[in-house]
Amino acid sequence: MTDLDSTAAQTVRPLAVVTGASSGIGYELARLFAEDGYDLVVAADTALAEAVQGLEQLGARVEAVQADLATEQGVQMLVDRIGDRPVDALAANAGHGLGQGFLDEAFDDILHVINTNITGTIRLAWLLGRRMRDRGQGRILFTGSIAGLMPGSFQAVYNASKAFVDSFSFALRNELKDTGVSVTVLMPGVTDTAFFERAGLLDTRVGQDDHKMDPADVAKAGYQALMRGDGDVVAGLGNKVQAAMAAVTPQSMLAEQHRKMAEPGGGA
Repeated sequence: MTDLDSTAAQTVRPLAVVTGASSGIGYELARLFAEDGYDLVVAADTALAEAVQGLEQLGARVEAVQADLATEQGVQMLVDRIGDRPVDALAANAGHGLGQGFLDEAFDDILHVINTNITGTIRLAWLLGRRMRDRGQGRILFTGSIAGLMPGSFQAVYNASKAFVDSFSFALRNELKDTGVSVTVLMPGVTDTAFFERAGLLDTRVGQDDHKMDPADVAKAGYQALMRGDGDVVAGLGNKVQAAMAAVTPQSMLAEQHRKMAEPGGGA
């Protein structure tokens, strides 16, 4: 193979964009794409050097963008790094939580959850989804949550934001049927990531739960559903049961159950 042929072969590798990719579910999703022969553009609001090193060891060409995707500027930084390249898959995984009672939270923190989990997510999906639709192919994976299926006492804004993502994903999937673009929502339950530390939930029952799912297992469930073109997947048998029960349990009862899991100091 000539150098020219080698270069041409490299350029046909599919491209995946993964947000929230510095650790946890996002990193594991990026790893699965890399193992499947994708090149990557990864983004997070924390340092990505370690993640990039691990992904490059799998043979992927990786570009990293450290940016706050809660902001229009942060999303645009990511889109500018992608440039005109066709995006074959988008894993919109960036998001974070916020513990404590709603009235006890700083409003700037509340807005940051909304702007990360909702505004930044749909802005990126709008920008890249239009390209996919025009091209007639692409895959979009949203990281929602089974938290979106229940009122989140002491995580009220987070759960509501994930309810938005879950609902939005199903609606967008319907709008894009027959366009060649698939939309999937991954709905994890309690997963062993830095989420609980960042959200200030370490002193809660859910934060101290020793049976959190492995993020690699969660990512695998989401990745396989994405590649099958499924509309949704709940990761883990226990979470599937919890999701099914949420559909038939009164909202007031779900709110009380969530209170027991997420009330500050409840882990004691």
